[in-house]
Amino acid sequence: MTRRVVITGSGVVAPGAIGTKEFWGLLQEGRTATRGITFFDPSPFRSRVAAEIDFDPAAQGLTPQEIRRTDRAVQLALVAMREAVTAGAPVLETLDPARLGVTIGTAVGATMGLEEEYRVVSDDGRLTLVDHTYAVPHLYGYLVPSSFAREIAWACGAEGPVAVISTGCTSGLDAVAHATELIRDGSADVMVAGATDAPISPITVACFDAIKATTPRVEHPERASRPFDRTRDGFVLGEGAALFVLAEREWARRRGADILAEIAGFGARCNAFHMTGLRPDGAEMAEAIRSALAEARMPPDAVDYVNAHGSGTRQNDRHETAAFKRSLGEHAYRTPVSSIKSMIGHSLGAIGSLEIAASVLAIQHDVVPPTANLEHPDPECDLDYVPRVAREWPTRTVLSVGSGFGGFQSAMVLTGPDSCGGTTHRTPRKRVGGPR
Repeated sequence: MTRRVVITGSGVVAPGAIGTKEFWGLLQEGRTATRGITFFDPSPFRSRVAAEIDFDPAAQGLTPQEIRRTDRAVQLALVAMREAVTAGAPVLETLDPARLGVTIGTAVGATMGLEEEYRVVSDDGRLTLVDHTYAVPHLYGYLVPSSFAREIAWACGAEGPVAVISTGCTSGLDAVAHATELIRDGSADVMVAGATDAPISPITVACFDAIKATTPRVEHPERASRPFDRTRDGFVLGEGAALFVLAEREWARRRGADILAEIAGFGARCNAFHMTGLRPDGAEMAEAIRSALAEARMPPDAVDYVNAHGSGTRQNDRHETAAFKRSLGEHAYRTPVSSIKSMIGHSLGAIGSLEIAASVLAIQHDVVPPTANLEHPDPECDLDYVPRVAREWPTRTVLSVGSGFGGFQSAMVLTGPDSCGGTTHRTPRKRVGGPR
């Protein structure tokens, strides 16, 4: 690879935290943002907890036109994009719009908007033949996921390659990886990339209730998401968005941009096995990790921290543990692993990008975020899962992984900016010791 890709701007909208600084504060403090569902009456459902965002699009600067024509997921993405673009402004100056592209990941698209519009045009489901005259004029934009990328491209003036990536729960990782490849192969110099989902609606809750993937735990909702804990019983549905400004390294260096991290490697596999099932040996995720490390030209013992998928389902956490051992060998036992889903829930397609944002912040601050609510270690999950409290830890290389229904497995290696040239953005901290 002659063209290397770096992150020069980051924007986050997450449960309990709007903005990257606020997001890092939540993670570092180990605060949870899960609660009982307030968006609708959840009493008919098995799972009644979620990680919701207190979000007012007008207060976040969106125009009345943007609010009228977009679903909540797009609104979250627009706010995250503007933070990222502000931070990554130096690489956008004097950039030919044809050299700027967009890739957006989403698992379920405009679920909230579509469901609400169906309720309107069908009179709460009473009408077999719906009355389209009651629909919003922008209903088509809710239907097609491409509208997500279109809105971001319009907002940032991108005239280069634009795409939507929808690979379920790995969409956030895969969208950033796709953008990285477009820069590496010369199709663009700068990409705005990331993912968004706002799936907390009755139809989505019903879908996950049907397969019993979400937790039925209703008492103490702030403790409902329990990755790697032996009492775990499913994930907590969430929402959010994280977007990044990616740039070719020399382009960023020449413009004196803050370089937050480099995307060093990526790998993806599918288990071609089962819609929701995972092979217990973790072979496919392990292969994705090996592929990412090979592309980064790094041995397993170069990994300082693993940002796990850590959904909190019985099989996922065992599957991941096996995959880490299979791919990292003995080094897996010396490497901190944690799941931020314990704090912000599982926002489906968005979570992979939120985990990239958390990985970049871990590199910047030399701090590993904790796995909240990990109180009863599962003997089958016997790695170092950083229970409850963040840990100062020398973090230069992070492995971030994702696992999605349908057998999708993705892994990304991110490294610190020290050797990238240009202005680096790394918070000085006292490095701590520990097994390496």
